[in-house]
Amino acid sequence: MPTRRLMPDVIKNQELTCLPPGATVRDAATLMAEKRIAAVLVTEGRTLKGIVTERDMTTRVVAAGLDPDTTPLSSVMTADPDTLVPSATALSALDLMERRHYRHLPIAVDGEVVGMVSIRDLFAVVRAHLEDELRSREAYMFGSGYSAEATPG
Repeated sequence: MPTRRLMPDVIKNQELTCLPPGATVRDAATLMAEKRIAAVLVTEGRTLKGIVTERDMTTRVVAAGLDPDTTPLSSVMTADPDTLVPSATALSALDLMERRHYRHLPIAVDGEVVGMVSIRDLFAVVRAHLEDELRSREAYMFGSGYSAEATPG
């Protein structure tokens, strides 16, 4: 797979969805529903403090019987999450996400969040790569000088 960097090859011009640690789980759920996303970054300014995902809400809030209206994100977020730098490759992100069972991975520089890559973003990269490979192999196999209808002479 050609080297594709997380930024700008995989994600570009991304609007970050962030909330402060004191925001409630309800705030995060409402924001996630409005934006049709599955994770929110928890930040103070641009400094990454944590991440909250749909899975976190299910296991750490609903299953635990917590009140989403009073539970702060700081008590249910994954604090100090793993991050990658923008120049990291798509393959390194995919590897980390597979090993750690993540579906979302923040991209940060010196503790400041600059983006987030999802497994869906990486799937698009892998799919494009596979399609390119298939086209290339078909061109090689069936390209110039070859015809399935040609008969030896």
